[in-house]
Formats: sequence, structure tokens, C-alpha cells
Amino acid sequence: MRLFQTVAGLRTYLATCRASKTIDCQIGLVPTMGALHSGHLSLVKRAREENTWVVVSIFVNPLQFGENEDLDNYPRSLERDLEECKAAEVDAIFLPSVGALYGTEDLSDKSRLFQVIPPPEMMARLCGAYRPGHFEGVATVVSKLFHIVQPDRAYFGQKDAQQLAILRQMAADLRFPVEVVGCPTVREADGLALSSRNRYLSLEERAIAPQLYRGLQAAKGLFEQGEMAREPLLEAVSLTLKKDARIEAQYIDLVHPATMEPLEVIETEGLLAIAAYLGKARLIDNLLLKTRRPIIAIDGPAGSGKTTVTPKVAEILGLLYLDTGAMYRAVTWLALDKKILINDEAAIAELVSQCTIRLEKPEILANNTPSLRVWINDQDVTTAIRSPNVTAYVSAIAAQKAVRATLVEQQRTYGRNGGVVMDGRDIGTYVFPDAELKIFLTASVQERARRRQIDLKEKGQGDFSLEQLEADIYERDKKDSSRAIAPLRQASDAIEINTDHLAIDTVIDQIVSLYREKIGISLTTDDVSPDHHETAD
Repeated sequence: MRLFQTVAGLRTYLATCRASKTIDCQIGLVPTMGALHSGHLSLVKRAREENTWVVVSIFVNPLQFGENEDLDNYPRSLERDLEECKAAEVDAIFLPSVGALYGTEDLSDKSRLFQVIPPPEMMARLCGAYRPGHFEGVATVVSKLFHIVQPDRAYFGQKDAQQLAILRQMAADLRFPVEVVGCPTVREADGLALSSRNRYLSLEERAIAPQLYRGLQAAKGLFEQGEMAREPLLEAVSLTLKKDARIEAQYIDLVHPATMEPLEVIETEGLLAIAAYLGKARLIDNLLLKTRRPIIAIDGPAGSGKTTVTPKVAEILGLLYLDTGAMYRAVTWLALDKKILINDEAAIAELVSQCTIRLEKPEILANNTPSLRVWINDQDVTTAIRSPNVTAYVSAIAAQKAVRATLVEQQRTYGRNGGVVMDGRDIGTYVFPDAELKIFLTASVQERARRRQIDLKEKGQGDFSLEQLEADIYERDKKDSSRAIAPLRQASDAIEINTDHLAIDTVIDQIVSLYREKIGISLTTDDVSPDHHETAD
């Protein structure tokens, strides 16, 4: 683990890191103010799993503290922080001074500083209403870190939901080529959200603090019974907090999780958020409430069975199968139809940014194979996208970063209302990280080679040895896991199913059972998978 206090030193180190890799180099950044706890370390763990190099910044940022706030007394534990980072296999720690980061030690005259100002409407409620200048300071320091580190991904906790929304908007508006990753809130066993400021709590106050989470849970209970209106949900939180007079609520609010606009009724999703004082500690917490139907994300390596299993799971559960291959084929068809050269990435990027793809639920064909109706710009291309010409060029289109980014956004649009099943390499980690059920299908290299050999023979494409196919699959796994776009990754909360020697119906039944258990949906006796005898492929 390397420590850097200067911008030049860190940049030189990262340049060396990037140059040392023959495969795509991915850098993950975890910005912190130190006083690290298990919540921070969960971000570091996620970054370690998803990147080649991990950078943690430790900087208590004066710009995000207002008058009479706890800048001077903010918890600091640098020696222990460094030990924690070393144990978590962090590659570099960035420990800048105020002068190194801002170019001056005197931040008293903010009018002389270049600051990033988030949209006022995103700061008008929740913490922004009570901490003037706070989010300007957060956005400014994070933009500097993005510029210095140039990470591929940056990790932030969902506990600071308003901060997360603002930073996502900042990254989009300022065109930072970084994925802002939101990670679940980490809690103590009694529900208290982990925070560096929990250190301010006395033993007595610590015993009272979980009341915030209980208030949120009370509202969630109402929501799960069908209550969508603002006032009853807020009242449920308020009544719970009032059970102890030592808790002084600063705000209880219901907002849209992306825009921070107030909600009167939850239509698809709402952020129920709270801030309260308990002694010297100011505590915040939140819950995301969703009305959408569940999403199932199915990931796994080639040959694990996901492309066979996923559409059939969707058919049984009455969900929409989001066929990403069909979406990439639709873009390829459109590019060919417009006579755009496949390698003209600028023209392809412009084309895909202006197109709309629509998928309709399967019609069951005569052979019981589910098929999607696919539309692009209101033109039905269901049959056209299966032409040999489209097949020949779709891989080149799918490899283009702009195409990937645009189609992921369209896929997420479908996901806002839920009710979808999708398979791929990074569906549970990137496309739908908040999917209610995540599955990771896998199989041994030997089993996948055997399936591939049978498939090639049936298609009359030659007699390949198992040794050669195993070597090819091993290399493909390695490439898929290290590629810059859509790398193969298993989500930390995904349920792994090894499909070695399992029949398709067995794999499907397992996923359907997990769906019922996790989502709490009871299927009718008619919802039974067909009797398949082949193994998953």
C-alpha cells in the first residue's frame, strides 16, 4: 500500500499502474473523511472486487462544514484507518492537505474559490435545507478527486442518499467518465446505520439511537400494507420518534430518490429520509420504498445456462424478458439500414442516442420457444434483426462504449416499473444493482466444454476436442472478467447456482422457488415449468 500527500505523486503512481497492465486497467475510488468503520470498508471491499487498483482518499473537507459545525472535533483516527486499508488490500491512500487540494490553505473567502454548484432544487430539502454550503463543498471536493484520480468507478453509501443523488447528477452534467456506484447502508445488529458521528453518542444515547430505524420500519410496514400517501408515512415515523423525548427530529421527508423533489404519493419509488439530534450527534437515515414489480438479474459465464433459462423463467413468472442481444441487434440493423459504417463510432453514437427500442412481452411460438417483438423507432424489426447480415456485425456494435451506455439507460427505463428478467455478465452489479433477486449461474469449464462440443456437432460445425474447447472457454472467462465494458462479475448478494449436470427444468424450478421465497409471491398451480430433459446450456 502506497501513501501520497501530493497530487503529482498520486498521478505519477496511477499512470505507472495503468501502463503496467496489458489488460484493461480499472481504477476504483473510495472518497472518505477518515474515522473508517465497517460501512466504509464495505465500499472498499466492493471496489476491490470490481477494479484492478483501489484508491482511498482521506480528507476532512472544510468546505462542507458550516458555521458552528463539528469540523474541529470531527473524529480522526488516521493510524487505525491506515491499518484497516492495508488489511483491505487498498493500493493507494491519498492524504492531501488543504493546500494540496485547493491550492491555498485559506478557504475563508469562498468567493475566490472555484466551486461546483449543484442544482438548487436538489439541495432545497433534507440536509441541504439545514446545512447551507454543504453540498457545494461536497461536489467541489469530489469533482477535484475525480479529476485527479480519473477513476472508472467511485463508491458512496446509500445512507447519504442526497449526496449520492447529487454526485450522480454532477458526474452526468460535467461528463465525468466515471460510474458513481451506490452501496447499501451497513447497519448494526439493532438497525442503527453506521456513521463516524456515532462516536459522539454516550452509552445511553447509543441504546436510544436505533429508534430512528424503527421509525422508518414503521412507515415501511404501512407501505407494505398499501399506504402510498405522504402524510400517513411521515406520521408513522414521527410517532415512533416521539416515544423518546431525547430524540429531536430535524426533518422527516419523502422525496424522489433521484431528483430530491417532494412526493405526495409514491408512484414507483420514494426515499423516506430522516435527520435527528441525539445529544451532540446529528444522525441521518433513510429507506427506499418501491412499488415496482420485482426485477430478476441473472449473470454468469458463457455456457452456464443463462440464455436458455432466463426467457423461460420470464415466461413462467409473467415477466418481461429484457433480451439485450435483441437490443444490440436492433441498433445494428438500424446502422446497416442507414448505411452507416460499422466502425464509424461517432456516427453510431449519434444514431443510438436518437433511437428508441421497444420490447413487447413474448408470444409463444409453435415450438414453445418464447420470442420477443422488437421495435426500433416504431418499426417492427423482430424478423429483420435475425438476418445473417445483422449477425455478422452485431459484435462490433456491442463492443462500442457509446452503444453500451445508451442501451443500459434504456434497459434501466424498463426497470423503473420492474417486472423484468435480464441475463448477462454484470446485470446484478451494474445494470440493476438494486434487483430484488440476483442469480449467478455457473458451471465447471469441463461441463461447459462438453455442452459446447454437443452444440457444435448438432449444428454441423465440426468435431472439436474437449481439450481445445476447455482452453477456449478458460480464455474467454479471463477476457470476460477483465474487459472494460460489461465485465463478468458476481454480485456480492447474488445466489450462486452451479448448473453442472442439472436439467433445465431443475434450474428453472430453483429460480422460481427462490423468487417465491425472496419476493413472497405465490404462484398458481398453472405456473409450472415445462418438462425439459436436456441439461442447461
